[in-house]
Amino acid sequence: MLSGLPVTTRLRPIIAIDGPAGAGKSTVARRLADALGYVLVDTGAMYRTVALAASRAQTAFGDAARVTELAHALVEAHALSFERDVELGVRVRLAGEDVSEAIRTPDIAQGASLVSAHAGVRSALLALQRQAGEAGGVVLEGRDIGTVVFPDAEVKFFLTASPEVRAGRRHAELVAKGQTVSFDETLADVKRRDAQDEGREVAPLKKADGAVVVDSTDLDFEQTVARMLDVVKTASGVASA
Repeated sequence: MLSGLPVTTRLRPIIAIDGPAGAGKSTVARRLADALGYVLVDTGAMYRTVALAASRAQTAFGDAARVTELAHALVEAHALSFERDVELGVRVRLAGEDVSEAIRTPDIAQGASLVSAHAGVRSALLALQRQAGEAGGVVLEGRDIGTVVFPDAEVKFFLTASPEVRAGRRHAELVAKGQTVSFDETLADVKRRDAQDEGREVAPLKKADGAVVVDSTDLDFEQTVARMLDVVKTASGVASA
């Protein structure tokens, strides 16, 4: 039982996927949720949306007090909403505006890593994440799902890959979107985010107790999802919907 949460009997499990930037968590989580008929809860998109809101409000990502105030205001106003989308897996709205693409730029990705280091921001979004997933039958991905948000998740994964492979995937994604960025710049960004995520004082990135490590360095997305599905379907007799 998690502190502050009611006791629930889950008919279907919570699947927590943690891992570093560029490991493919979003794509894998979406495909895993689709294969199982589960709901996808994109926690990373929540932090990206807070970063976007801060940027638009001309608030520095490192200003803990102001960013925390902004995060609480967004949650209280129910300004963040998520919709299932066939192509994206989840479509994100900020005060009704579709910001699904706006939150995927390198600057906002970097900003998400910075704002997520603020304890107040994580506290503001924690309740939102737990509400979205506590009944089970969900797939959540992020940096601290299995360690902080749902340490009692029935299935936990730590998805990773070498920095070079993660940078290569990210670089290809950015180029496909028409952005001009070099591989070296992308690799440096991946390593910088790793250092930020692993070194922050609040909920640092690490493997959760009981998590199954999946290294996708030499696997494509289909192989990665297949391996994870095998784990899910054999864990406590879990089956898809």
